[in-house]
Amino acid sequence: MARLQVGILFGGASEEHPVSVKSAREVAKHLDLGKYEPYWIGITRSGAWKLCEGPSADWENGDTQPVVLSPDSGFRGLLVLDHGKYEAIGVDLVLPVLHGKLGEDGAIQGLLELSGIPYAGCDVPSSAVCMDKSLAYVVARDAGIPTPKFWIVTPGQAIDPGELNYPVFVKPARSGSSFGVTKVASPEELSSAVKTAREFDSKVLIEAAVEGSEVGCAILGYGPDLTAGEVDQITLSHGFFQIHQESNPESGSENSTIVVPADIPAETRARVQETAKAIYRALGCGGLARVDMFLTEAGEVILNEVNTLPGLTSYSRYPRMMAAAGLPMAALLDRIVSLTLAGNR
Repeated sequence: MARLQVGILFGGASEEHPVSVKSAREVAKHLDLGKYEPYWIGITRSGAWKLCEGPSADWENGDTQPVVLSPDSGFRGLLVLDHGKYEAIGVDLVLPVLHGKLGEDGAIQGLLELSGIPYAGCDVPSSAVCMDKSLAYVVARDAGIPTPKFWIVTPGQAIDPGELNYPVFVKPARSGSSFGVTKVASPEELSSAVKTAREFDSKVLIEAAVEGSEVGCAILGYGPDLTAGEVDQITLSHGFFQIHQESNPESGSENSTIVVPADIPAETRARVQETAKAIYRALGCGGLARVDMFLTEAGEVILNEVNTLPGLTSYSRYPRMMAAAGLPMAALLDRIVSLTLAGNR
């Protein structure tokens, strides 16, 4: 039987480039080469596309060729530049292993829509909405899902520090992980925090702190047919959860521990999973996403954010939650491929 030809995008021009490379390496470890023929397309920090042998640590220095994704749906595949000529390589689907800006904000999804090639993950509208945390809050709130109280600071706009109740979190509205996020305890700290957030995005979100623990749920599928992974829970010794900010995240975090399955009652676990599914559907997600929420002492589940292309590294939350639910990485990749080819978008 012929193997499925899979284009795998990794790297990217966002601040999450290193995380994407790590995610792609984990995919490479578990991808069944008896079923799939991978074409590794690495995107450099400057935005150059390179066909390479795989996501090694020094992939850019190896044997690479310039490559583009054909936007012509009459030919679904890659165009590889070889001695002044283009070699055409057809692919059956694309797996974007990209995080952050230009990876999960609808940009690459738009190009993939033009190409006509089936691709894993959320579509253009849901990717764009979820990437902008303020828009995600508006849509979720309209669907009856609790969100934190929040304020938006647009470019050139100032906000009166005296209007807020502290503590608050100041973050880029459209950025990945916790880059540019500051916990602000007093009015005097607000201006500096807004300045830090603006290093990553011109649109800034100020969010009231929620008293409770952070929980997450991995979701897989489309429409009514969704699979929820085990719920995880983040326990903090101090500060706030800052994923991918550690110097060596593979060995753990200095202030947080992620427990999966979460140490919560079965009824609460079910409520978190159902809320995650409701958020996923309300925001139009499909394929896969990780839904992050707050769980208060009173048992209320409040939206934090949705990651439409969650990390797939060895220490990432999404694959750990799915593995705890009986779907290890190799099987998870098979499911993602089958969902993509089923065309349920």
